[in-house]
Amino acid sequence: MRKDYLAFFVSLFFSRLADQILLFIVPLIVFQTTQSVSWAGLAFFVESLPRYLAFPVCGALCDRFSPVRILHISQMYRALACVAAVALYGLFDGIHWLVMLSALCGVLTTQGIMAREVVMPHIFQHYTYAKTLSYSQIADQSGLVLGPLLAALMLQVWAWPWVVLAIAALFILADLAMLFWQRTTTVSLQSHGQHPGIWLQPLRTAFGHIRNRVELKRIIILAVGVNLMVGVTLATSAAMVTGQYAADKDAYALLQAAGALVTIGILFYLARSSLPLKVMGGLSYSMIAVGALITAVSPGVWAYAVGFLLVTGFDKMFNVYLRSTRQQVIPVQDFGKTVGVITLLNNLPQPLAGLMIAMLAAPLGTQTVILLLAAITALIGVAVASGWHATVKAKLDVR
Repeated sequence: MRKDYLAFFVSLFFSRLADQILLFIVPLIVFQTTQSVSWAGLAFFVESLPRYLAFPVCGALCDRFSPVRILHISQMYRALACVAAVALYGLFDGIHWLVMLSALCGVLTTQGIMAREVVMPHIFQHYTYAKTLSYSQIADQSGLVLGPLLAALMLQVWAWPWVVLAIAALFILADLAMLFWQRTTTVSLQSHGQHPGIWLQPLRTAFGHIRNRVELKRIIILAVGVNLMVGVTLATSAAMVTGQYAADKDAYALLQAAGALVTIGILFYLARSSLPLKVMGGLSYSMIAVGALITAVSPGVWAYAVGFLLVTGFDKMFNVYLRSTRQQVIPVQDFGKTVGVITLLNNLPQPLAGLMIAMLAAPLGTQTVILLLAAITALIGVAVASGWHATVKAKLDVR
């Protein structure tokens, strides 16, 4: 592999590793501190909502300014935020500094995600976009494999503020790798003229594309169903494994790592196959719905693990389907702003799932809430599939 390609993927790996360690320790530390599933769900809501609300603004910024520069800002400011959070904790104490740090880093992570999304089609022009996404997500998922394991290992010997400082160091390494890529790459990114105004005009443009393209509306609706299940799984997995099933945090870390390994296996298959997008979308959505049902009715940790692996593993297959589809239909000059709005709409169900856990877990039980959301996901899938078949039949009848 070329040195510039390798540096790009190394930067992605370190950035994802640091972000995953932070995502791992927040619900775990909150649950261990409060012994409350509701508080853990609320913490997930607080840390995840800002990162999704930031997508439209970050997407518009990437169309207007250099996405490479934006990526550098994202990584260095996350490192500085980690150091500042540890300093504030040392001065004033309180677990809320950790949650606030995760929320702020979530916004900066969104900035980095959007910048990479804009530059990737230009860096790997001789690959199909689906293959590029598969390879990039292998680097991403490698961070997911090591993140929980490394976090659990560090928490064995360090208090969480020291873990946060280690996260800052990883963000700095990610930025150094990005600087190396920038100095060695031969890719030149084209700039596109933009309408004046950075707030309302990008939103009008993005919603215009969504309104006029049926395929974009279809994948947004499907993504709502997927992210309901991903959100509730992320919000409850620490409490389910370490609380309801009475396993230790090492078992929870191993489950997270196993989910990433299954995902890497699926991505390697996608990188080498020519699976049609429609098949990819239908298969991944169905497997996520089945996995959600298993987690909702599992009597023990092993059955729960099967459902968890289906949800987390096939989520990335659905992600490749979704991103490949929107890359085909969105004009390149409006790609960042449109993807920003779509990603916001797609991912709002994740923090809302955390909020539902916070509100309903105590009166109804955690698994009942999961079952309720799984039923909603299944209904969304059936509705979209029925609408698609009706559209196809109508076109055939016209012919």
